Order: sequence, then structure tokens, then C-alpha cells
Amino acid sequence: MKKILMMMASILALCGVLFLTSKQLSAQAGATTQANTLNLYNWGDYIDPGLIKKFEKQTGYHVQYETFDSNEAMFTKIKQGGTAYDLAIPSDYMIEKMKKANLLLPIDQKKLPNFKYLDQHFLDQSFDRGNRYSVPYFWGTLGIIYNDQQVSASEVQHWNDLWAPKWQNELMLVDSARDILGMTLISQGQSVNTTATTTLNQASHKLDQLSINVKAIVADEIKTYMIQEEAPLAVTWSGEAAEMIDQNEHLHYVVPSEGSNAWYDNMVIPKTAKHQRAAYAFIDFMLDPKNAAQNAEYVGYATPNKAAKALLPKKIRQDQQFYPPLKTIEKLEVYQDLGAQKVEQYNDLFLKFKMYRQ
Repeated sequence: MKKILMMMASILALCGVLFLTSKQLSAQAGATTQANTLNLYNWGDYIDPGLIKKFEKQTGYHVQYETFDSNEAMFTKIKQGGTAYDLAIPSDYMIEKMKKANLLLPIDQKKLPNFKYLDQHFLDQSFDRGNRYSVPYFWGTLGIIYNDQQVSASEVQHWNDLWAPKWQNELMLVDSARDILGMTLISQGQSVNTTATTTLNQASHKLDQLSINVKAIVADEIKTYMIQEEAPLAVTWSGEAAEMIDQNEHLHYVVPSEGSNAWYDNMVIPKTAKHQRAAYAFIDFMLDPKNAAQNAEYVGYATPNKAAKALLPKKIRQDQQFYPPLKTIEKLEVYQDLGAQKVEQYNDLFLKFKMYRQ
């Protein structure tokens, strides 16, 4: 009996030691997971994976990377608060919406030594005056892409050129109400952010007249169609155009000189962030000119980092398709958050246009 009791005591003691050891290891693992982690929420394939590895090696932080496919999906998930993201990369109008919903923390620019490398032209935008809540990541435009085998450059320098009878059943459009109504508004000398019903109805009437030229209204498929030369011209975004041009040398992109939309994707810190130090470390890391240049080459979008642009190959930094001249940049407009009622009006007019085509 004595031996049995001694054996039981030894087993209990061993269990206690194992329990304490397990608890210590869990605590250590938890400390590593919690204190040294950056929870990053970004668009898919929107950063050079090599930069994440470099950041982890350089700082000791571990990056938990999660992606979203729309600003609205990102907004909903952050608002619900199920995951405490430390950093997210929404677009301009959504940053304005997130501010209104009290979802963002102010940015302390003093913690970002590399902030000084950003081009002043891409700061202090209407969606975030003074960059109190956001830091520029990438930017781009809406424009016209065309195939030089069927279209000459002089034929598509302006939005109004798309209404030419020559392009009957030849034009492709991105499936986006703000963009397509926006280009129509600009062609009439109006703002892409107009809320006047009369002005919107006039734009809708003009857009209906474009329907005879429209071959298709599509989403991501527009890249494949243009690469495979299914249409001679299309309206699309600069980032999409860059991918198309990379795969078909006959494609070219132009931003009409009378103006267009300029979009901005910025880094923000959600209010629920638990690792603010890691978030600031990552933002400043991405603002380093060498890192920003590497990221721009990988992603193919325009960098707002002036010092990084200077490091890009001459062929890229002097390409006015994606780095338009200042006189054009000054005429670009950023989409504002117009509120649910006006957004619905834009969507309804665009839906009417799509139905009108049928």
C-alpha cells in the first residue's frame, strides 16, 4: 500500500510539474503571439511578399495577413469588431466613411520619420484633411485603354471621344456606377461628386446615348478581353491597365486631360487595434523609399512616395500613362462619401443605363 501511495504521489507531482511547464510555455507562446504580432488587413496580392518577410526579420514582429475584396466587406468586418486588425488599407471614400463611423485612430505623424518622403500632391486630400487618420499607400486613375492596331492615340484623348459613331459596339466599360457616371459628368464639365438631381439626370441622358457603342459592361473579365483583343477600347482603372499592357504591347492607357477620378488607397489604424507600436513600425517601414519602390514595381500601381519614385527604373517613373503630368493631376477628383441616398441614386441611374442597352 505504501508503495502504491508513493507512486500515486510521484504521478501527481509529475502531473503538477507538467501542468506548470505547459502553462509557462503557453504563456510564452501567447506573449509572442499577442505582443509581437501585426494583424494586417489588405487587398489581395497588394504587397510584395518579400517585404513582409523583410519586415518580420528586421523588426521581430510576425505578420498575420488577411485579405478583403471590397471596401464594403472590409468596413463591415471592422465595424463588427470580431477581429482586432492593427492596420487596414481602405480607399479614399471609405476612409471618410470610417471616420464618420468613429472606427479609426488618429495618426501620430511624429512616430513616422519616413512620412517626409511622401509627395505633397498626394497629402491633405478631401477625404482626410491633414492626413489625421491615413497615410498614402498607392494611387491611380480612371482612364481609357486602347489597342493601337485599331485605334490611333488622337482618337481617344477625351471622354467625349467615346461617343463617336465609329465605336459602335466596340467599347467595354467597367461595371461601376460612380466611375461611368463620373466620366460622363466630367465630359459635361461637372464634378464627379455632384449631388444635384438635375445634373445627374442630364448625365444619365447622355450616358444612355453611349449605349449603342457599348459592347459589354464587365468586371475583372475586362482584362482578359482586352489582352485577347476582344475589343479595341475600354474604360478601366490604371492598375488594371498596367496588367493588360504588361501582357499585350499593343495596348495603351490615357487619362483625359479635362480630368478624371483619382483614387487613393491609404493605411489606417482601426480603433480596435491592439498592437499600435507594430502598426507604426509597419507604416514607417513601407514609407522607406527603397521598400516603397520595391512594392511599386511588384504591384504595378503608382507610388505617392516622391523619393521612391526617383528610385524606380526610368521607363516606369517617366511613363505618363501611370504618372501623368502635374497639369492633369491637378484636374483629378477624388470620390467623396455622398451618403446612402445619393449613392443609391447613382446606382439606380447606372442600372437604368444597363437596362436601356437591352
